[in-house]
Amino acid sequence: MSGRLMPCNPTEIGSLFLFERLEPEQLARLCHEGRVELFEPGPVYTEGEPATCFFVMLDGTVVLSRRVAGDDIEVTRTSQRGVYAGAMQAYLGDRVRQLYNNSMRVTEPTRFFVLPADTFADIMSEWFPMAVHLLEGLFFGSKSTQAAVGQRERLLALGSLSAGLTHELNNPAAAAVRATATLRERVAKMRHKLAVIAEGPFSRDALADLVEIQERTAERVAKAPALSPLEAADREDALTDWLDDHGIDNGWQLAPTFVQAGLDVDWLEQVGAAVGAEILPNAIGWLNYTVETELLMNEIEDSTSRISHLVDAAKQYSQLDRAPYRVVDVHELLDSTLLMLSGKIGPRIEVVKEYDRTLPPVPAYPAELNQVWTNLIDNAVAAINSADGEGTLTVRTAADHERILVEFRDTGPGVAPEIRDRIFDPFFTTKPVGEGTGLGLDISWRIVVNKHHGTLRVESVPGDTRFQVLLPLTAEPPAETPEEAA
Repeated sequence: MSGRLMPCNPTEIGSLFLFERLEPEQLARLCHEGRVELFEPGPVYTEGEPATCFFVMLDGTVVLSRRVAGDDIEVTRTSQRGVYAGAMQAYLGDRVRQLYNNSMRVTEPTRFFVLPADTFADIMSEWFPMAVHLLEGLFFGSKSTQAAVGQRERLLALGSLSAGLTHELNNPAAAAVRATATLRERVAKMRHKLAVIAEGPFSRDALADLVEIQERTAERVAKAPALSPLEAADREDALTDWLDDHGIDNGWQLAPTFVQAGLDVDWLEQVGAAVGAEILPNAIGWLNYTVETELLMNEIEDSTSRISHLVDAAKQYSQLDRAPYRVVDVHELLDSTLLMLSGKIGPRIEVVKEYDRTLPPVPAYPAELNQVWTNLIDNAVAAINSADGEGTLTVRTAADHERILVEFRDTGPGVAPEIRDRIFDPFFTTKPVGEGTGLGLDISWRIVVNKHHGTLRVESVPGDTRFQVLLPLTAEPPAETPEEAA
């Protein structure tokens, strides 16, 4: 939108605080190369358009806004004479894509002194060469530092996740190795016991009955019920008494294994009736090895399934084999992230999932959302650990009009009101020196707001801090700008 041209008075321009120390010939050049425009109420320029002009307000009222989650959020409203906006980074030239980083409108007839961006850049370089060098250094230095520290933040997160994954994989892997070694030993003893039975004076029918009992015992192991500690203790005592009464040595050692396998006195009575007293001790010993091998194979199966589950979670977390932008179930992402971070969360923090499983999938960059979940969970764990290390992390999902809410709630000490407005700023951190980069929430903000057109906000009181991510149910993948790519 263009305004109505009006006379440019060097004296009036020189009264603005930006230009008050300029020489008369410099003010004359400003009026010659710039212009004064009167804008009626309405938009002056729009965020994301090419930044072609630098505006300084002479009189009126200006409103600056930013686009967040599809809405224009007002960030500044002022009538202060001399405020400026527009192509403020034109001095960087074509090294940075020159776009308006906000939208500007006026609420009453407003006059601006307007300089074309190229003229603004030339005048800055000619009149303030040292200042331009300093500003260039600050701008590119900040970008470089932010990129380097952002990369470091991702590497630290990856290292933490790798350590956690290694720890989680080590437990089932070690269990599988132990169970395999024990299984080999038990199978060897079973072969020996079978040889002893085969050499005995037992009929073919008795041996067939024993084999049938072995098969039915193995099936029973697979269907073993879960008993309370009291129920298990009572059953162990009953089995021990039965075994002792029937002349079985070390009955107290066999009873716990039989109870774990779901066997009871009635089952042993069936075994005794089927094989007879003369074969019973050897039959019980053989069935004990059968039960132990079944239990060990169950343990190996559980351990290897756990390893497979962890590997699947790692693939889900990293999204290495998935499209970068796709429709995704946020619960799958949350579960994989929680599993990857389970070692860091630790046993003293209770994790509560309050998922609304009826929520539809959302279009998203899943790998980047996992990074957001990682940052928010990491902050919640750090908050709880900063107190006594015990607390609750609640992860909740819910519908919120045309959006999905993902909330991370912790019982830590909370975010102090005086820093609440700063926690999303780059490099701001409350962690001790060397423990935080101050980019976790800044990266999360940019992923949620800039890439997903969502909202990231915080509500906090001591004992109840909630970071809330709101994601739209429908969205187009935003075009990545050079600044975002950096």
